[in-house]
Amino acid sequence: MDDKRELEAMLEQLHIKEKAEAMQKKHTFWESQPVKQFSEEENSDAVEEGPVQVNQDAKDVRKEGYALPGGYEWCDCNISSAEGAQEVYTLLSENYVEDDDNMFRFNYSAQFLSWALQPPGFKSFWHVGVRVIKSKKLVAFISAIPAKIRVGKSSPKGKDGVPMVEINFLCVHKKLRTKRLAPVLIREITRRVNLFDIWQATYTAGVIIPTPVATCRYFHRSLNPKKLIEVGFSKLGKRMTLSRTIKLNKLPPNPSTPGLRRMTKSDAPQVLELLNTYLSQFDLACLFQGVDEVEHWFLPRDNVIYTYVVESESGKGKKKITDIMSFYSLPSTIIGNDHHKELNAAFSYYNIANTVTLKSLMEDALICARNENFDVFNALDIMQNGEFMKDLKFGIGDGHLQYYLYNWKVKKALSPQQVGLVLL
Repeated sequence: MDDKRELEAMLEQLHIKEKAEAMQKKHTFWESQPVKQFSEEENSDAVEEGPVQVNQDAKDVRKEGYALPGGYEWCDCNISSAEGAQEVYTLLSENYVEDDDNMFRFNYSAQFLSWALQPPGFKSFWHVGVRVIKSKKLVAFISAIPAKIRVGKSSPKGKDGVPMVEINFLCVHKKLRTKRLAPVLIREITRRVNLFDIWQATYTAGVIIPTPVATCRYFHRSLNPKKLIEVGFSKLGKRMTLSRTIKLNKLPPNPSTPGLRRMTKSDAPQVLELLNTYLSQFDLACLFQGVDEVEHWFLPRDNVIYTYVVESESGKGKKKITDIMSFYSLPSTIIGNDHHKELNAAFSYYNIANTVTLKSLMEDALICARNENFDVFNALDIMQNGEFMKDLKFGIGDGHLQYYLYNWKVKKALSPQQVGLVLL
């Protein structure tokens, strides 16, 4: 068995053990919520797909916020203002997701948060913060943004999608972790969303709680091997030298796909059609609602989102968009390294290959990311991503990402290849 297979087998065994432990553990909060429970996994054929609870009347939703511990108050965070975005950025950059070894912490930029939290139809009321009453310091946050999500190709609402929210950026200050604020934040964001007659949500997490609708894994492609080894993100393989590793990961200087260029605003109508046609084949997918949504999520913004299209002549001098390739920027703070402070990571977003192979298109994505000074390119094994990972020298990551649905059940967990949804 070679090193890669041995590592994959070991990581899979660790995940099986982690899942078994999670299923034995009592999840007091989640067992009180309208989500599929672990006990239902044993008899999945009896599970009826659809809402766990019948949607209520928004008029009956409680009007007052849930009680917080003494000395704290609810607030709406104004991401539209530079000050508000910076405040949320500071909280997340100091207290958000870290790897298991406490070497790296996600460092969402203020510009990224403005993009991620303000799509068409966003509500500041859904950017929920907790402040210390005396100092007004922001010490906790959770967010929701509107989305149409299609669950299952054959469900009655399959064509139109289910109105949902995407829940993200749940963060509690490290010094307040004992106050059990996370369940209160989840209840409060649920209340605020229910007031707008929306009863379902989707979210992801690195931990296993009742009950994942899909379990996916990150894969990493080195773009700057020397730096990744210096900061401990990756290690030299057995019988490998640094120079051989650099040579092995070398990419061509420029993309090879004819007609590849950055997306512009005029491309949005064709990109919308391509996206929704492509995503219709997956059992969990976003349904983009219009040109304004596509413009928001895909028009390039430096250090945030990078989108490229392939343009070809379609006769009579008309330009046709045939392929799409995109990735977003999510750096991590490097904890405790004297020489490097930030790891520049590109994350695969949505990619559609019609006139070229997916492998060729994604090699161009790696080249574009390298040329934008990214150190590593990350991709989940969702959609058709598994088709290019081996040939393009992606290495398996050591963590899983679980997809969840709130107040919606599916009979059986989906495979990563059935997932066509990227949550930031």
